[in-house]
Amino acid sequence: MTGRVICAGLGPGDPDLMSVRSHRLISGARHIAYFRKAGRAGQARAIVEGMLREDAVEHAMEYPVTTELPFDGPEYKAALSSFYEQWAGRLAEIARKDDVVVLCEGDPFFYGSFMHLHVRLEGLVPVEIVPGITGMSGCWTATGVPVTWGDDVLTVCMATLPEDELTRRIAGTDALVVMKIGRNLPKLRRALEAAGKLEEAWLVERGTMAGEQVRMLAEIEGEVPYFAICVIHGRGRRP
Repeated sequence: MTGRVICAGLGPGDPDLMSVRSHRLISGARHIAYFRKAGRAGQARAIVEGMLREDAVEHAMEYPVTTELPFDGPEYKAALSSFYEQWAGRLAEIARKDDVVVLCEGDPFFYGSFMHLHVRLEGLVPVEIVPGITGMSGCWTATGVPVTWGDDVLTVCMATLPEDELTRRIAGTDALVVMKIGRNLPKLRRALEAAGKLEEAWLVERGTMAGEQVRMLAEIEGEVPYFAICVIHGRGRRP
């Protein structure tokens, strides 16, 4: 075996916020793999546009299902489990002869899809992880307000949680990040209102990227992207 599977964290979206190490690995890689929804170019691939060498071989890992089935149902879990098993095997086969760089938005070990490959690749081939700036870091920076002060507790949760659980998490923290919003926006709005924090909530879409939008969540009507992020800033101890 002469190769590795290398997962390169791309950062929050702006290519200029990618680490030097990730850029060097991506621009020199013979094999590049990335996740995408079927029929789409893929956000990770879009971030590295113009960086790949001319003879790079691209491996588009297309999810078999995204929002078509309930994420906690057996069919959804079975489809994704099979998908990750197959791609772990394919990447391991490439790595027997050469390095393969897998692109990952944000940081690979922070809610990244690569972690599902990582657990399946352990013991098969050498695996290297290159960390990246998280998407939420880019989003709270886009608000222009510090997210935590002094002893503030920061909670990160998903808008896919049950409404009562979401409300409890929001009410019990100082600073907050809520991810995976999309069609869950009405539920999130109700939870924020029940926790008494709706007027403090910001909504950031496409943070650090072209088309970035930063708005107060209470003012938003209609749909927002799945990967929009809600931010509430802490107000903790200050000198």
